[in-house]
Amino acid sequence: MLTEQQRAIVKATVPLLETGGEALTSHFYRIMLAEHPEVRPLFNQAHQASGEQPRALANAVLMYARHIDRLEALGPLVAQIVNKHVSLQVLPEHYPIVGACLLRAIREVLGAETATDAVLDAWGAAYGMLAELLIGAEEAAYAAGAAVPGGWRGARAFRVARRVVESEEIVSLHLRPEDGGALPAFRPGQYIGLRLVLDGEEVRRNYSLSAAPNGEEYRISVKRHATGRVSRHLHEQVREGDRLELFPPAGEFVLNDSDKPLVLIGAGVGVTPLLAMLEAALPGGRPIRFIHCARHAGVQAFRQQVEALAGRHPQLEAFFCYSAPRAGDRADANGRLDAQRLAAWLPAERDLDAYFLGPKSFMAQVKRQLRELGVPQEQCHYEFFGPAQALEA
Repeated sequence: MLTEQQRAIVKATVPLLETGGEALTSHFYRIMLAEHPEVRPLFNQAHQASGEQPRALANAVLMYARHIDRLEALGPLVAQIVNKHVSLQVLPEHYPIVGACLLRAIREVLGAETATDAVLDAWGAAYGMLAELLIGAEEAAYAAGAAVPGGWRGARAFRVARRVVESEEIVSLHLRPEDGGALPAFRPGQYIGLRLVLDGEEVRRNYSLSAAPNGEEYRISVKRHATGRVSRHLHEQVREGDRLELFPPAGEFVLNDSDKPLVLIGAGVGVTPLLAMLEAALPGGRPIRFIHCARHAGVQAFRQQVEALAGRHPQLEAFFCYSAPRAGDRADANGRLDAQRLAAWLPAERDLDAYFLGPKSFMAQVKRQLRELGVPQEQCHYEFFGPAQALEA
């Protein structure tokens, strides 16, 4: 139980987190990953190397300390964390490891004079309260996922039914359950967790489901990263008939029921969950604008599929923008997606639903442009590829 005195201590540490939170969380990750190999599969080493994961954790810890008196204000952040944890199968036994390493990092980075026993006791109680909140929410999600028709808990074996090269950088894997059983219907926009063993080491990753649910198979579409260990394996080693293990679908970046005009805006591989949204929305007849930005036609995936859908569904209009087109590339615009182009491609009615996904800078730009063009912010939906972070205004 967190006492009032402990709450005050936690809030008093906010200035320290604002100035040194990333250093603290970087040290925390070094300790935990070096000494507790059992939790390594839960963390993306590329995000560690780039600093993305320490920055994300520092932001989350800071937000938690700021709102310790009213945790309901953390709603969207908590929901995103819970869904990421569920997709990777974070379990109650992992929380004590994280807590012990976090308290140790606070003491070692801030020093014993600043991180006194009282400070550590306060943060221990605060972490315990947060862990209890997350464990309860995650257990509810695990139970719900197992209870739906075709649902399951933990890992389930799938086979690669088809492997399709979508572009110079993206390959799609069509995955069917090895047991031949039913698949639960997921919400368009959700992702699955994938478990692999590479060179004797377990790794886990999230991948968006890139086709609407059909009850028979899931499709993921993976971009190959030159330094991405898992993406290179999926591109270079995985073939049709191979066995993969999946965790149940999760995620809060989902298509909501509405009859308003729908705008889907993606950059690069950020287009993948938008494809599932597009397929699911078309039968309802609502007007749809689909905008995809890529460097050039060689790396753009799914254009033919989208254009074929537009040919069959008159309420769908699709636009393609290339920032660095090659000779012969055909696009609706070249260069970056700017406000003028976006304004021309949006419906005249600004009472619409907009979903967008891509690199952080792209999403910050689109969010700002939509606001300037009169789209209500509560009708703008987005999510980051990586750990929870705040989107720049």
